[in-house]
Amino acid sequence: MLEKRSISLSGHRTSIALEPAFWAALAAIAERRDVTLPDLIASIDAGRGADQALASALRVFALIQAG
Repeated sequence: MLEKRSISLSGHRTSIALEPAFWAALAAIAERRDVTLPDLIASIDAGRGADQALASALRVFALIQAG
């Protein structure tokens, strides 16, 4: 089941739907890096390719960090 959250990226509200395990992994990464979850997501968003969906970029990032 997907969990949908809304955040602000570059001044625009957007909704992201991820599995709870990915939200938990991203929150843990943000905590380790001493940044907020929205700031972590914004940095991932800034580094993704134009052909990659944000939710996919977040999942790949979480998996790489778990790695």
